[in-house]
Amino acid sequence: MINLISKHRFLIARRVSQITIMFLYFAANAWGFNFLMGNLSSSKILNTIPLSDPYAVLQMLAAGAVIATDVIGGVIIIVLFYMLIGGRAFCSWVCPVNMITDLSNYIRRKFGFNKIQKRQPASRNIRYYVLVLSLIISFFMGYAAFEFISPVAMIQRGIIFGLGFGWAAILIIFLFDLFVLKNGWCGHICPIGGFYSLIGRFSLLRVHHEHENCTACMKCKEVCPESQVLFMVTKNSIPVTSGECTNCGRCVEVCEDEALNFSIKNFKRK
Repeated sequence: MINLISKHRFLIARRVSQITIMFLYFAANAWGFNFLMGNLSSSKILNTIPLSDPYAVLQMLAAGAVIATDVIGGVIIIVLFYMLIGGRAFCSWVCPVNMITDLSNYIRRKFGFNKIQKRQPASRNIRYYVLVLSLIISFFMGYAAFEFISPVAMIQRGIIFGLGFGWAAILIIFLFDLFVLKNGWCGHICPIGGFYSLIGRFSLLRVHHEHENCTACMKCKEVCPESQVLFMVTKNSIPVTSGECTNCGRCVEVCEDEALNFSIKNFKRK
């Protein structure tokens, strides 16, 4: 039991984090708890500390909206946290869609779908094109374009207020990732992930690879949702510097050789 927990320690911690955050939003709406109020776009901790989604605010600015001071303060807090510490951790530790895509990924591996579809038919750069396009559409339409159709927002609203169309978003993403494209939504399309990839490239917390310990089993690349960031595996003892790494810790968990571990960027380990 202890070995099982250790093997999945980051997965368990991520699920606790995601479920706790969604529960706190639900509790604020259902019972008036004020520890975390609002939603993933705009929140307040203890009705005092603002937290604002920078990507949503960018869309609002593009649409011509006037942004309140507390919203700007919330943006600064979020940007500094993910830029300096978290990296792209929003995608694996906060976003509820990650639980759906992780399940699709697990089933793909168990049934061998990944072996059938050896080449990915889509570029991971699509998410950046969607990001730019959403800002352009927001500018011309006068509202936050992606927020209007975001599956992340639909699922979160569904969890907080009752699923409704959230079920449809869950089913579509699950089936798309399962049968159409491996890591399709989070790894290729979602502009939120693209945004956090851009600011996450500066973060200090990194997965570090020790070439001397690596036995080239490739288990890390098999489970990694952004396997391209592990290009150094079997080659060099360097940290993962790409902002596209979600800091999910799955590669660290499956590595039985202790070739992968979290560390501070540019920290020289003896």
